[in-house]
Amino acid sequence: MRIEVDRERCVGAGMCALTDPEVFDQDEVDGTVLLLEPSPTGAHEGKAREAASLCPSGAIRVVG
Repeated sequence: MRIEVDRERCVGAGMCALTDPEVFDQDEVDGTVLLLEPSPTGAHEGKAREAASLCPSGAIRVVG
């Protein structure tokens, strides 16, 4: 599994960082998504998929 984020598309809602703060964070300057772990494993896989589904702008993409 691999995660891709589109920071240009991100609206800074923060659902990703709230869902899994070990995989996602928010930029302190503009609030857009920061990807901390592009290939999460274990329990973080499910949380990453949930974060992608909760993202209101569709800025998070799960591959594989």
